[in-house]
Amino acid sequence: MDQAEQYKAVMSEIIAKQSIILGPDMAVARAKKVSGIEIGDKGEVISISGDPADALKRLIDTYVELSGQIVKNALGSIFIRYPEIEQMH
Repeated sequence: MDQAEQYKAVMSEIIAKQSIILGPDMAVARAKKVSGIEIGDKGEVISISGDPADALKRLIDTYVELSGQIVKNALGSIFIRYPEIEQMH
């Protein structure tokens, strides 16, 4: 899996995790507001424009605005599966 695909996969997993926490409508609606990321109706990341690391940070930040540290803790298990992607702190 190339780096762009890894970013799409990790972002899609983040949205899926947030769908459980926030509900799918809220999680997908928030993700669709993030610039540089095209999101499908089910929360899958279709494409990323610009720097994928910046897009990932913006996606995480949009959820952190809603639920703070709970989000960061929930994302830890996802980042373990993508060791090449730098985790945002």
